[in-house]
Amino acid sequence: MANFITIDGVEGAGKSTQAARLADALRRDGHEVVLTREPGGTELGRALRRMLLDDDSPGPTAETELLLYLADRAEHVRRLIEPALARGAIVIADRFSDSTIAYQSYGRGLPLDTVRRLDAFARGRVSPDLSFFLDLPPDVGLERARAVGPADRLEREALDFHRKVRDGFLAIAAAEPDRVVLLDARLDIADLARELADHARARLAAAA
Repeated sequence: MANFITIDGVEGAGKSTQAARLADALRRDGHEVVLTREPGGTELGRALRRMLLDDDSPGPTAETELLLYLADRAEHVRRLIEPALARGAIVIADRFSDSTIAYQSYGRGLPLDTVRRLDAFARGRVSPDLSFFLDLPPDVGLERARAVGPADRLEREALDFHRKVRDGFLAIAAAEPDRVVLLDARLDIADLARELADHARARLAAAA
């Protein structure tokens, strides 16, 4: 079954909006859908999210940041994602492992093999069946994000950092075309939502 769907991308790409729209579309089709996010899908995750994104104090080191995100993932997978998948629900996650690869390895410069190995330990047997990457130029995404509200810690990073993150997402998409669907986040919100729903329905039908 293609029950675990992730939505990743650069800052300001509209991931949360599109995740919610996709969840609504699949619920209308009669599916049980669990909509969640990283970091912050559990009680512990919400505390880690505040620490990672909302705190105005100096940020953690790259190594510490990676381990905090992976602590969130380990808790998230075992407390929420695995139980939902086990009962046959569709899980839609706003960010998952691909964001860790893009941000912590390509963006922060941590060794890719190390990041992949630690991520595999954190998520265990859980892997996305279908992943969407919402892509747009980082400067456009940051402008969008900052128009919504005060910038969080990641949004305050230099533009070069966000360009490296985008390069990471594009590299993953090129390496895994069977799993990853790359979409232009500059599309109209409704048009983009239809594309996500069409791809998800097709994958679910093929897996049935």
